[in-house]
Amino acid sequence: MANTRLQNGFSRQQVANITGLTARQLNYWRRTEIIKPSNTTQGGHARYAFTDLIALKTVKQLLEHGVSLQKVRKSILALLKYLPLQQQPFSELKVIATGDVVLVFHQGVALDAVTGQEWILEVADLEKEIALHYPESYQLVVEQEDLFSAPHQVSDNTIIKKKVS
Repeated sequence: MANTRLQNGFSRQQVANITGLTARQLNYWRRTEIIKPSNTTQGGHARYAFTDLIALKTVKQLLEHGVSLQKVRKSILALLKYLPLQQQPFSELKVIATGDVVLVFHQGVALDAVTGQEWILEVADLEKEIALHYPESYQLVVEQEDLFSAPHQVSDNTIIKKKVS
């Protein structure tokens, strides 16, 4: 009998405990449709699926790393428009934030989450070009290696790369 409760999804209190979000945040995000629970009980209580938890943790981490709630909302709405087969874009796609830009990876392509435009600068290709045509200046690339170090992985689904000043 205890399992039937979990079959419908995680309760708001369970989600708050798991994600570190407050019940107030969850209610607000539900009302404003930032992240809606996948299910509700007959009594109207939210029930969150595992993919909802991933999306909630992703949004929380984006906010903690300086991305505004408005940018997160715009990103979700735009991703639903540009990638209509994605029902929970922040749980189904790899998400990267650098400064206030949110990028997602979809089918091997980096897209700006708000505009849907593809990011096409290939840093590795630029590095090869400099090495080939300007080998004497290649040391400048090596000195900037920290700019291209591995991004900080915050969860299995979210990568945050801090903005370099």
